[in-house]
Amino acid sequence: MKESNKPQVVILLAGMGSRLGRPHPKSLTPLDNGETILSRQLRILKSFGLSICAVVGFKKDLIMEAASDLLFVYNANYDTTNTSKSLLAALQHFENQDVMWLNGDVVFDPEIIKLMLASETSAVAVNNARVAEEEIKYTLNEDGYINQISKQVQNALGEGLGINLIKADDLEGFKEKLAAVDDNDYFERGMELLIEDKGNVFKAVDVGNRNCVEVDFAEDLEAAKTMLKNEEG
Repeated sequence: MKESNKPQVVILLAGMGSRLGRPHPKSLTPLDNGETILSRQLRILKSFGLSICAVVGFKKDLIMEAASDLLFVYNANYDTTNTSKSLLAALQHFENQDVMWLNGDVVFDPEIIKLMLASETSAVAVNNARVAEEEIKYTLNEDGYINQISKQVQNALGEGLGINLIKADDLEGFKEKLAAVDDNDYFERGMELLIEDKGNVFKAVDVGNRNCVEVDFAEDLEAAKTMLKNEEG
């Protein structure tokens, strides 16, 4: 992959992460290997030579001190808006380029990034596991593209893992949809509106048996730590 073809990365770090019950931003939660969730993400992403922008809000100074070499976008309304508006705040600074974005609480196998970078279309990293009510779920159309993606999806095929790619050709349309959704909507609502307009947009990239844990609750953090122990073992 040529350097110029690599996507810009956006990490969404503005949220308060209240469900995990920590006094600091969730992305700064320590793992057992000496890294935090964020520092592990950054190490992996930088190993692919990717340029990274982070959207901050809650206790932003702590994140900016922990990762001082990043570009930062501030969502001043982090306490009254959701990920749709944080993502939009970052995307406004980019045009005519591919952008990969991910949630700041995802602990993932580096191979997932490799799979996403290989996608020739806008894409969503997914698995086909059984998912709980609070997870982002998805279904596919007959062409293998996402046609529904939200927490409310019925008869879901699996989970959207919080790692996504928008190609340059789809970027402006996606910005328009993110601007149109409600302040409290997740970015997936903007994806669904773009799908309603354009049809085949986001290809599902099945990560197979590669590990990925989104850390919302204490039990997720333990699962992430177990995942890392197994990788090291």
